Amino acid sequence: MPMRGSKVGVFGMVVLGLLLIAGSSGLSLCNMNDGGLTACKPSVTQPNPVEPSASCCEALSGADLQCLCSYKNSFLLPSLGIDPELALTLPTKCNLTSPPNC
Repeated sequence: MPMRGSKVGVFGMVVLGLLLIAGSSGLSLCNMNDGGLTACKPSVTQPNPVEPSASCCEALSGADLQCLCSYKNSFLLPSLGIDPELALTLPTKCNLTSPPNC
């Protein structure tokens, strides 16, 4: 059992390190840069999400929606303060077509 705990700890440190590196060089996720992610964050953050802004929808229109969909069950979104359920509603709110099976 101690081995498993240390593996989880190492994995957590690696993820944290990657997030810090990505943050220092500008985060990009599925063709959305940090500006687009920042513009959309108020729309996907509890407890009081807002309607997506024009800049959020513009960023989302250039994003790889299938790629974003692949994160819906990932620990990454909640660890960044993003509610996956709210994130899945953004394409519709921005008049974009969500990928099938998303």
